[in-house]
Amino acid sequence: MDEQHAATNKANWDNRAVLHAKSDSGYKVRQYLDDKTRLSNVVAFDVPGLGDIAAQRAIHLQCHIGTDTLSLARLGAKVCGLDFSAASVAAARSLVAQTGDDVAFVEADVYAARDVVDGHFDLVYTGIGALCWLPDMTRWATVVASLLSPGGRLFLREGHPILFAVDERIPDGPTLRFPYFNTSSKPMEWDEVDTYVESEEKLSATKSFQWNHGLGEIITSLLLAGLVIEGLEEHDSVPWEAMPGMMEKRELDEWGLKEHGGCMPLSFTLIARKPAS
Repeated sequence: MDEQHAATNKANWDNRAVLHAKSDSGYKVRQYLDDKTRLSNVVAFDVPGLGDIAAQRAIHLQCHIGTDTLSLARLGAKVCGLDFSAASVAAARSLVAQTGDDVAFVEADVYAARDVVDGHFDLVYTGIGALCWLPDMTRWATVVASLLSPGGRLFLREGHPILFAVDERIPDGPTLRFPYFNTSSKPMEWDEVDTYVESEEKLSATKSFQWNHGLGEIITSLLLAGLVIEGLEEHDSVPWEAMPGMMEKRELDEWGLKEHGGCMPLSFTLIARKPAS
């Protein structure tokens, strides 16, 4: 990612963080203060795949304002959250200072994670909407492998790359328009005033750059980094209204297609492990 892309995306996420941390935003941060056992819907969806993570040392890459991060801590893990947005880290630290959850947060680019945290982790967690902000999967996978202890695992749930290839602005069902394969040196460029959750305010830093990564690219990068793929599950839902007007809300604020259910995957979960020796 060149300096222009990085600076533009950082400004965009600093702006989003301020909006998302407000109590009336779609993140509903107040609920984590009112209910000290509350898990984010994203992590609640992930619990069956995560299993028992009590006492595990975990790092949450691209943690944003920390709602998923503190949820991992509420499952018993010792968690560090990392994000490149200063505003996101500030909001995350403010949130856990109020909730009392024992979570540390570090401000850094994900590619520099190995340089800013000590030791190794039993769990590297990466959640929805993270990989599209990274241009280089091979470099990312190398960082993930470097963070894991022998026997440690990566837990990744992400929007499906086929979903990111759909133009939701075209009516009458899902329509492919954007690249599935990350074969161009140029990212997709966006200019949008709305963020992806409910917010009474508009973005002022409206521009951003994104890269789509196909499943083959993601899996191959992890294999090249020496990890073993243990599971890959595709889901027919995603935790935001990715195609407005075409979707219906389900439990845990997951969204699925109304008229075209089952025609395409909307998210996926991938689990990979670093060999014990």
